Amino acid sequence: MIFSSPLALAFALLLAVLGGTLLWLGRRQRERSGLPAGSVVYSDTADWLEPEQPLRSRRYGLVGRPDYLVQLRDGGRRFVVPVEVKSRARPARPYDSHVLQLAAYCLLVEDSFGASPPYGLLRYADATLEIPFTDELRRRVLEAADDIRRARRAPEVRRSHGEAQRCAACGYRSACGSEALL
Repeated sequence: MIFSSPLALAFALLLAVLGGTLLWLGRRQRERSGLPAGSVVYSDTADWLEPEQPLRSRRYGLVGRPDYLVQLRDGGRRFVVPVEVKSRARPARPYDSHVLQLAAYCLLVEDSFGASPPYGLLRYADATLEIPFTDELRRRVLEAADDIRRARRAPEVRRSHGEAQRCAACGYRSACGSEALL
């Protein structure tokens, strides 16, 4: 391409440098976010202007808002995976509650998009873990959901107060009175 003036050449070079810088910054931001290279099709984070509607599954009786849903490609096949972001550093082993939350989002993706995701992603402050969505994990999350439904209907639910840290962060702590570990 021939430029008509030095100013046009300088402007074209500036645009090329800016474009390259923006691509580099975007790639760097995606790497830091822990999101895989794909299209974000849903977000429940403050980064988006309007919060997304929750995903709903009448079949499983679940409602939830994953932090992200990312559409990926594997060869010619497209699929959506949920991403759950945790602000803390990666624990030695992912907490069951984190894994079950992610599995519930996998069920919601399955119902909402018509295909089961092969895995979900748990993004900690320092690592991203790929959690396979297996038949065993499906069974565990459906069992946990049934346990929660039964507990909601029960006149009284046995509480566990064995972990002071969990008690301190519990939203129902005031209902426990002196039983709560503080």
